[in-house]
Amino acid sequence: MTPSRVWPDPEATALNQRLAPWRHLQVQPDLLLVLAATATAEVEGISAAGASAASRRYTALADAELLLYGPSHRPRWSLPPLPAGVSPALISWVAAQALGLRPQVAAVGLQQQPPFPHLRLESCDCGPAACLSSGRAMAPDRVERLWQRGVRLGRSLRRPLVLAECVPGGTSTAQAALTALGLPVADLVSGSALHPPMQLKRRLVEAGLQRAALGTDPSPQAILAAVGDPFQAVATGLLLGAMESGQPVMLAGGSQMLAVLALALRGLPRADRSALTSVVTLGTTAWLAAESLAGRPALADLLARLERALAVEILALHSGLRFHDSRHQALRDYERGYVKEGVGAGALALLAQLRGCSLELLRRDCDQALDALQRL
Repeated sequence: MTPSRVWPDPEATALNQRLAPWRHLQVQPDLLLVLAATATAEVEGISAAGASAASRRYTALADAELLLYGPSHRPRWSLPPLPAGVSPALISWVAAQALGLRPQVAAVGLQQQPPFPHLRLESCDCGPAACLSSGRAMAPDRVERLWQRGVRLGRSLRRPLVLAECVPGGTSTAQAALTALGLPVADLVSGSALHPPMQLKRRLVEAGLQRAALGTDPSPQAILAAVGDPFQAVATGLLLGAMESGQPVMLAGGSQMLAVLALALRGLPRADRSALTSVVTLGTTAWLAAESLAGRPALADLLARLERALAVEILALHSGLRFHDSRHQALRDYERGYVKEGVGAGALALLAQLRGCSLELLRRDCDQALDALQRL
């Protein structure tokens, strides 16, 4: 069963070779969910990953608990109220169960340390990144420490890795990073809301980059210090380390993961960039892949712009999971454009599909998981 391609359209033989590690039933990949925070998420109207700024401070903790323990577990942190839909961590948990994966969680820059076992990515309690509009999101030495921590993680990989994230406000820092790299993406970066706050994001990015005064051709580290978030610093380093270890990485998501990939590619000589893209696949949801912004296929256009700017080819695939026939309105809301992606939902559903799991079974299991969640 082959999932749908977002971009590009490689030959069948080449595609099968790239997907072989993900289809190999005897090789169980690792799953790493990175939780991080940025004060950008507290800007009113910037994110639908929680109905208020206060609730978004704990979205990452609540999503991680759901992924780790499932919908029948009474969590310490309740899922924040959403305008519509339900946390994508529900989909991620269902797919991880179908795959037999044991998620690992890493945390960096949260308001509060997680109450469950996790990997701490920095020794200091540095807290969330500052709002990107400040132009001083993180101290340069913090960026360097997190970058090197990521490199070490990537070098230590011994199996394929699915890299997921939960960073409220992260599509805004992604837009800022991509813009700082010289990519015109303000009309292509989505978010969790039904109607992403495009003008608000544009204003924040413009303010942050004006205050940062990065000049021409800034380094990835300088961009991260100016307008980034802690997840981006770790994940960029991780990709460079994974290139050394030779292990495949599936980036779970959309613009946030493409921003990380773009930063890693910009940090490499042009001749070395194909070595990185050869081990990286973007995995996302059908909802995000189908989203149109300003009458254009946003994710495919974003990929195309990134490829042209960096002279690379990136393999991006989306799962076929849909919720048209779900019993629950909260799941059918995905078909209306709410939530769309997050917490690795698209990549994990894609991986389950690649390994032969029925999409109908995944949908039914999501319905049953939501039954359990609503009984709490």
